Amino acid sequence: MLEVAAGKVRAYENVFDALRREVHEETGLRLTTIEGEATPTICTVNGYQVMSYTPFCTTQNLSGGYSILLHSFICEAEGEPLARTSEARNLRWMSLDECRHHLQSHPEAFYSLHLNALSLYLGQEIP
Repeated sequence: MLEVAAGKVRAYENVFDALRREVHEETGLRLTTIEGEATPTICTVNGYQVMSYTPFCTTQNLSGGYSILLHSFICEAEGEPLARTSEARNLRWMSLDECRHHLQSHPEAFYSLHLNALSLYLGQEIP
């Protein structure tokens, strides 16, 4: 299965901190820029501290598998990508052109919840 780095936000963890942690754990890369990180709204009311932010794309699973809401972000990273991690098997990188080709010819090879965000990013119709 082809998928992008992803993971879960821990209890009360800032989503941007979680994104940095998950990308580093799964790829070895360090995020230098996360689109939208500079513009969240944070407020504290009645003992709740809440943050509103805008991801690049939000995808919801409506049936099959398990219930999940996936937020996708556009990021820039630095470092050398790892060839192997404890978080991923058969880790490999592909060019944007190769990703476009695979989305068009083999959409079933991708994790279903990543299809919409990848298609949107690459300017393609959703398979």
